[in-house]
Amino acid sequence: MKKLAKELEKGERILIGQEQLTIEEVELSDIGKQGTQKVRIVASKKSGEKVTVIRPADYPFMTA
Repeated sequence: MKKLAKELEKGERILIGQEQLTIEEVELSDIGKQGTQKVRIVASKKSGEKVTVIRPADYPFMTA
């Protein structure tokens, strides 16, 4: 199932590059010069490694 970046919540699982990540933080920015909001997502892999992803608010993510 796909969900927009701005709709994601803490604890949800997303797929990035065939890896399943668990979301730990979601931060939504204000509208910037380009006219779109950005979403900053901090997620962790099963190994414990943390990954930070920044995407436009309307970017579709695959959820697990």
